[in-house]
Amino acid sequence: MHVDESTFEQVVSAHYKSLYRFALSLTHREADACDLTQETFRRFAEKGHQVRDQSKIKAWLFTTLYREFVDVAQYQSRFDELDARTADQQPAPVSAPGERIDRTAVRDVLMQLEEPYRTPLVLFYLEDHSYKEIAEILNVPIGTVMSRISRGRELLRRKLEDQPAPVNEHRVPVASFKPQGVP
Repeated sequence: MHVDESTFEQVVSAHYKSLYRFALSLTHREADACDLTQETFRRFAEKGHQVRDQSKIKAWLFTTLYREFVDVAQYQSRFDELDARTADQQPAPVSAPGERIDRTAVRDVLMQLEEPYRTPLVLFYLEDHSYKEIAEILNVPIGTVMSRISRGRELLRRKLEDQPAPVNEHRVPVASFKPQGVP
């Protein structure tokens, strides 16, 4: 596939928001999420010609972003440069007036899950990737993906049950975290 300026702009327009959301779910910091997203598109501009099947671009981008995240995390842990003061900072959620569903609680609890469970849940529920695509992105067997999603969903359900119910607000039903067609 040839990556000219027009193709690059189309790919960025189609996938920037979902890549950024995924990066934010991994890093918990807007600046780091922007850096990861930009690095992913820089690599696409450089190596996008290697993607033979245009239908695989989305998976290629998510895989590249995730691998860059892992590389950065490993580098930082080697030099013990993690700043505990900013690790828990998250941007304030934006919600439409009148749409006061307890999404904040769901998002906050999701971000508290350990990365092996959080990442597959984000990819599956928020980014609409299939089990197969997630397995490719994370470079793990599909059974591991299914197990992590199942376990992550259970952890999320338990944590949400422990959350106090808001007064006069709708809560996101825990059942909505069940994949379609899976018992």
